[in-house]
Amino acid sequence: MGKRRIVFLTGTRADFGKIKSLIARIEAHEDFEAYLFVTGMHLMHTYGYTMIEVERCNFKHVHAFENHTSETTMELTLAKTITGFSSYIQDIQPDLIVVHGDRVEALAGAIVGSLNNILVAHIEGGEISGTIDELIRHATSKMSHIHYVSHQKAQQRLQQMGEVAESIFVIGSPDVDIMFSDGLPAMEAVRSHYEIDYEDYGIVLFHPVTTESEAMHTYAKAFVEGLLAADRNFVVIYPNNDLGSTAILKAYEAFEGRSNFRVFPSIRFEYFLTLLKHADFIIGNSSAGIREAPYYGVPTLNVGTRQLNRAEHDHIIDLPYEVEAIAKALAGPLPQIQESKPVFGNGQSHDLFIKSLETPALWDIDHQKQFKDTHE
Repeated sequence: MGKRRIVFLTGTRADFGKIKSLIARIEAHEDFEAYLFVTGMHLMHTYGYTMIEVERCNFKHVHAFENHTSETTMELTLAKTITGFSSYIQDIQPDLIVVHGDRVEALAGAIVGSLNNILVAHIEGGEISGTIDELIRHATSKMSHIHYVSHQKAQQRLQQMGEVAESIFVIGSPDVDIMFSDGLPAMEAVRSHYEIDYEDYGIVLFHPVTTESEAMHTYAKAFVEGLLAADRNFVVIYPNNDLGSTAILKAYEAFEGRSNFRVFPSIRFEYFLTLLKHADFIIGNSSAGIREAPYYGVPTLNVGTRQLNRAEHDHIIDLPYEVEAIAKALAGPLPQIQESKPVFGNGQSHDLFIKSLETPALWDIDHQKQFKDTHE
């Protein structure tokens, strides 16, 4: 038997940062051949055209497909991705499709795989957040055959959803491996590359909440005004391209000409981790404030509802979409916290991922999924 073909699907800078080391491990393995389907935000110049970051990795098999329609038509983006990915896998004929997270691209990959009788593996299923992302994540899990989860609670949730225990592997979050690797750039190199002149700063990552899209203009305006009222330096990174993103980008125009704001469409994942590690705080509603920040002992100012029901830590300060509350939190002393113990793995995700693929039983998982009742 020849090498097993494994296709990874990536639609954002965030999911690529988490899976690219897995792709590298697969590409170097004698029994597997890695393929990469690149779509979504990667091909959008507004958000930094991060296809460049993918190309820098020099993976052998990379295919780009433009799936973007507009931020108001997520369902059409889903449909377009299904069309493009379906055509792609007809050519590749993979043995396994790997998707990550809660984007419509991941759901598209799972749909195409399951309807074509191809094994689908979903990374970081079983998480909860309370937004439309959660629905997409759970739907992706139900269309997948294999699950690589970050922690035992996620494993339990998938079993509540009827997934069989043998299909769930607790490997932690792959980005934790990168966070504590020796390959992160030095802070001096990051500051030089992105021309960040100040040493004290906070990171700003504020994404749209699709279920609150009609109010995102008001929320983004309050968020920006709260930042402007603070006597602090900020490194601002563009939001994702979900419904409501244009309202945030419009509000960010208020940062133009202000020396204490450095605004970027995108930042390389490893460079972002170095910035986060040395930041005074992170503010907004990114999962980075829930997952990565506590590992580095960085406090999080979590604004709004996007991370509702996610794992909580002492380092998180929850704030409403109100100018006064945001400004007050930034004006006061931020909590001093210790680096927390790992919640999303111990940096062994890559090894556990490869080990599972090397197990013959994994490839014998039934393509015809079964629902396991929890009361049995």
